[in-house]
Amino acid sequence: MIEKVTPKHDLSWFVKWCSSLLVLTGMLLTSVDIYPYNLIFHLFGVMGWCVVGMLWHDRALITLNAVAAFIFLSGILGHYYG
Repeated sequence: MIEKVTPKHDLSWFVKWCSSLLVLTGMLLTSVDIYPYNLIFHLFGVMGWCVVGMLWHDRALITLNAVAAFIFLSGILGHYYG
């Protein structure tokens, strides 16, 4: 049996699940070509995961999601101002 090591029902738990739902919603919107709302959902989702990375002191999560946030924000700004 594998024992869980991630926290349960603390701040990071709620942010993790809300962020996961936002990323999944962004994926759904991407699959039906609803642009730029898909980027907005993805942006908030990866920002939430970046916060989780900070709460867990996980540099891989912080790096991945900070870069993803920059990419999605660039896409949003390019859509509105490009």
